[in-house]
Amino acid sequence: MLKITHLSKRYGSLQALDSLSFDVGAHELVGFVGANGAGKSTTMRIIMGVLEGDGGTVTWDGAPVDAAARRRPRLELKRHALTAISYMLPLVVAAGLLIAIGNLTGGAVIEDYKQPYGWQDALVSLGVLGMGLLAPVISAAIAYSIADRPGIAPGLLIGLIAHSIGAGFLGGMLGGFLVGWFTLWLKTRLRVPRWAQGLMPMMILPLLSTLVIGLLMFFVIGVPIVWVTQWLTDVLTSMRGSMRFVFGALMGAMAAFDFGGPVNKVASLFADGLLLEGVTEPEAVKVLASMVPPFGVGISLLLARIVRKPIYTAQERNNIGIAIPMGVCMITEGVIPIAAGDLVRVVLSCSTGAAVGGGLSMMWGIGSPVPSGGLFIVPAMSNPLLFMVALLAGSVVTGILLVLTKRRLPRETPEPPAAREEGRPAARAAADPLAA
Repeated sequence: MLKITHLSKRYGSLQALDSLSFDVGAHELVGFVGANGAGKSTTMRIIMGVLEGDGGTVTWDGAPVDAAARRRPRLELKRHALTAISYMLPLVVAAGLLIAIGNLTGGAVIEDYKQPYGWQDALVSLGVLGMGLLAPVISAAIAYSIADRPGIAPGLLIGLIAHSIGAGFLGGMLGGFLVGWFTLWLKTRLRVPRWAQGLMPMMILPLLSTLVIGLLMFFVIGVPIVWVTQWLTDVLTSMRGSMRFVFGALMGAMAAFDFGGPVNKVASLFADGLLLEGVTEPEAVKVLASMVPPFGVGISLLLARIVRKPIYTAQERNNIGIAIPMGVCMITEGVIPIAAGDLVRVVLSCSTGAAVGGGLSMMWGIGSPVPSGGLFIVPAMSNPLLFMVALLAGSVVTGILLVLTKRRLPRETPEPPAAREEGRPAARAAADPLAA
């Protein structure tokens, strides 16, 4: 897979690598052993494209990996965005729960810290401060995913700019991509004297990246992002009646479509971004749509038994028993084993049910200040009772559609007791008279 041939690298008068050659095959582990300065790190940096060798070749699966190929930009938007989500979610959940607990106990945001305040006020204020960190965390996580550790500090600072000028979630994401790509470009293109190489990750790269992209955010990029964010917020808050139902139905269908996959992540990211702008209704839709699939398949199993139409195998019934408690915690992935055997019908049924529930939730104006937590965060919503009605409606629609569309399975033949006791299939026991 990986082939190194006559690789060489010199730092001034020091020959770090001198005609190094070795191969690494598929499923093979290779370790470097040597004293400090033997060239281990230099070799890895050349292979990864962080450093350019003076001579020799690096090939992967027989194809040469030259300097141009190693430096070719790879956007990988999805991977970097998912990295940001994984870092952002714990902060969003913790901050949202703090706000919810504080509000339920009569707390309010502390306006003047010199005046007396209670623990309820402290919880709300702490949650609000946490929500204010979302744009910096998103930006820093994306920049880190792109440029590694040198991207963290510039990402945080660009995210703070986005939060301060009102660019919010969108500004944090765009700023993270820009500062991450710019930092990576500097890492691969900027040449400094040997004595300054140690300053690259801790001073030179963060300073230059923050200086360039920060000024762009303040004077060029940030202004149109603020306009877009404000326009989107105004559009959503001004929706009425059927338009709100359509928007909620679209959000719900996306959140349930691939059971926690990329489409779900897009809807989740969009809802979390609106939460930063004070729009809480899409978060309630996201929470609802993530619970509809597991509850819907559970209802379909119950309805199938009532109408005496077997639509699930024994293994699928066991999987449904696992998926339902996962759904209580807003974990949709428990439905994947059920969907794997009948993908089209399960996806269509779950997406339709989530669209119905999401549309009702949005039309009724149900908001959630907490982005995750399943049924445990329902008391913190603006109208818990109506939320449960919308969740039940979406789950019932999913269950009815599954019963109507899935094919009837042939009745399962129970395994003979003798075969079960012997621990072998029934056909094998019948064919072997000596087995008794």
